[in-house]
Amino acid sequence: MQRSLIFSGINLFCIMMLIFPLDAYSQTDPADSLKIADTLKLAPEGSRHSLYTGIGYGSNMFFLGSTLSHNQPFGYTAISYGFNNEFYATVSAIHLADIDPFMAFYTGSLNYNHAFNSWFDISSGIYRYQAPAALADTLLSNLTYGDLTLGIDWRLLYSKISAGVLLSSENQTYFQLRNSRYFQTPEFTKKKFFISFDPYVNLLIGSRYTMKTTTETYSSSSPSGNTMGSNNQNSATTADPAGTITTTSTTLSRDFGMMEIDFGLPVTFNSDRISIEAEASYVLPLHNDSYLPGPKGFVFIISGFIRIF
Repeated sequence: MQRSLIFSGINLFCIMMLIFPLDAYSQTDPADSLKIADTLKLAPEGSRHSLYTGIGYGSNMFFLGSTLSHNQPFGYTAISYGFNNEFYATVSAIHLADIDPFMAFYTGSLNYNHAFNSWFDISSGIYRYQAPAALADTLLSNLTYGDLTLGIDWRLLYSKISAGVLLSSENQTYFQLRNSRYFQTPEFTKKKFFISFDPYVNLLIGSRYTMKTTTETYSSSSPSGNTMGSNNQNSATTADPAGTITTTSTTLSRDFGMMEIDFGLPVTFNSDRISIEAEASYVLPLHNDSYLPGPKGFVFIISGFIRIF
């Protein structure tokens, strides 16, 4: 099985959320439901257009039970245009250590976000992953992903239910259930700085891969030797001088179930024009894939964003 097919389960929605988390909402009053969740979310009053840029660094880039950066650190830069505080177009470039060219791949997204009231909002998006042809086997083939997310504010908790599909030769569906609790400090100084916290627990459900290898050993004079002709391309047969034949068969299967739980704590320093966020998270796999082990343990990410206008 080619690496590009195995990695086709990577969630591009998570990539864009990581790189430019503009569609966050939280437990707030209706008038502030967008503003305090992400100060950079809104354009200045009276303006329908906005432009943002950002850079960041992370210890590992992981999505849908796979590690896109091969368990190595990554860096990125991004630019995003917003219209009417609801539509956003974002393009980003990602650098991976020891990968040539310097920018290993690019991502792009189109997003729509809308809050109906203080307790219900929706968002949707389409995302594109683009890598140079020379890196298709090293990383993954170009992919397109679409999703729809419902947000419900329970006051004590804010829940996001996301359903997404990876558009490929084998369309794959994924679901995420994220519960968080947003809170912030009072504003301080005339620049209206404040610090926000948004601890969360995220459950990922989707397509899982399992590789199983079986080995059979028998004598070449045994009747079972007649089964050699049924071996497929995933089987290998060897024979030693003593006449013993060993057949190894490998099968790759896919099912649907729980993949992992993520625990995270983003801490953000906010102002009218800048936002600096540090996030520590822990990934707990719920599915064991011996062929392509997923990420496990602590991950750290730091990002900085500036609103240009």
